Amino acid sequence: MNIDGRRESLPQGNGHGGHGGKTTDTIWRPFAITSTRSSTVCVVSVLLFVGALISTQMLDTSNFVGGLAQVPLLSTKSKGESPKKHRQQIEVPLDCSAYELTKSCPRSYPTTTDEEDPDSNLKATCPEYFRWIHEDLRPWAYTGITLDMVERAKATANFRLVVLNGTAYVEQYQKAFQTRDVFTLWGILQLLRKYPGKLPDLDLMFDCVDWPVIKSIDYGGPNATTPPPLFRYCKDNETLDIVFPDWSFWGWPEIRVKSWVPLLNDLMEGNQKMGWDEREPHAYWKGNPEVAETRQDLLKCNVSDQQDWGARVFAQDWKKESKAGYKTSNLADQCLHRFKIYVEGSAWSVSEKYILACDSVTLLVQPRYFDFFTRSLKPLQHYWPIKPNDKCRSIKHAVDWGNTHQQEAKAMGKAASEFINEDLKIDYVYDYMFHLLNEYGKLLRYKPTVPQNAVELCSESMACPAQGLNKDYMMESLVKGPSVTSPCTMPPPYDPASLRNLLSEQENSIKQVDEWEKKFWENQKI
Repeated sequence: MNIDGRRESLPQGNGHGGHGGKTTDTIWRPFAITSTRSSTVCVVSVLLFVGALISTQMLDTSNFVGGLAQVPLLSTKSKGESPKKHRQQIEVPLDCSAYELTKSCPRSYPTTTDEEDPDSNLKATCPEYFRWIHEDLRPWAYTGITLDMVERAKATANFRLVVLNGTAYVEQYQKAFQTRDVFTLWGILQLLRKYPGKLPDLDLMFDCVDWPVIKSIDYGGPNATTPPPLFRYCKDNETLDIVFPDWSFWGWPEIRVKSWVPLLNDLMEGNQKMGWDEREPHAYWKGNPEVAETRQDLLKCNVSDQQDWGARVFAQDWKKESKAGYKTSNLADQCLHRFKIYVEGSAWSVSEKYILACDSVTLLVQPRYFDFFTRSLKPLQHYWPIKPNDKCRSIKHAVDWGNTHQQEAKAMGKAASEFINEDLKIDYVYDYMFHLLNEYGKLLRYKPTVPQNAVELCSESMACPAQGLNKDYMMESLVKGPSVTSPCTMPPPYDPASLRNLLSEQENSIKQVDEWEKKFWENQKI
């Protein structure tokens, strides 16, 4: 909420302190009429002294009500005490001129943020999903991470990232699909701009492919080796890959998806265009069905002359959309249905956050994979669970339930979009990256060094030579300067009992939906 902090300026003129001067003049007026000239001079002198005293007091206070200064009789400040100075936001633009001249990264950016934040005791606690950082790093909690472990993750990695004294270096192994690696690295560079000097030295391997590859079964048993730490965008319950925010938070130029801040604003504005009651009472999905059998199965749920499952499903023709400039694929224009379907592709899909932000009820086909934030989503609070092996009947039941329980359905859709708007705002994305890399860095049992084939990376070296949408999205997601606030406070890890309870609650909610669905179809036969 914006609080109006405007102050009325104090009246100027004739040496009297605003209202204080006027009051003083009124008090002394009778004496000025009957006194001699010498008395008048004395009175004027006293007037000037009192007026100056009041003016001085008024200038020393910052409490104003309706433009009138509330002057304390006694000062409450201790001798020598000075007010806390709030850190000022500074902006450090890209120095492309220096980069073009030297082809090396400028050294003008601040390297520390050591100044104490006066509001540090008011720091927010990070959202619940941050607690999964502890779980993702648990395989190395007791052994730590050695150089050998990191280098064993090279087999499938796209790049190796080293951070030394706040400077990033990257060794490229193989090009990622499209610009996944480019915008992942760009996001990390923006993190270093946001919190300069706060991250420890780092050495990590990153795989930009969808499918997790570090299988937990390969590292079990008494004689098993410790798994190699490998960062990627998603994992499942059978793998140990470390999940990290995906590249699309900083832009996906190949399909014209903006970076997260302007896109989220567009999505929130799109929600205002049409209320839930006015939306189509069907479930909507549009995407590429060729990447997964589960999506091809979803196409069977489309409306036909014989059956209406309550779904409106569309196959995306990427070649056609590309030629048309993706004009019909604007995400902010797709919040027109009361229900939206999320179904995985070859693995997890970046579309999940866009679907959840729509104010519609998210019909979530039970997923196998999860990313960094989705483990905190709760069935019947943020989404409605859909059976993966009986999608059409499950969707039909969900749509019928939502259209006959509209208040509950609207609340569910709203809870999901509020989760995305509040708990997944870009500051929390950066804070998640910060805490994950900070905790990871604590586990390193060696001093990282720059690999022989690595090159220094900075925002200038990426954005200055970039062109087209790549450059546009980098500039719109550029962190302007060091943050004036510290990262949110990391929540503690789950204890075994609380983690079991969390998973049990989620499982029970899904079972509840299964029971409702079973009764629904039994009643249809009557």
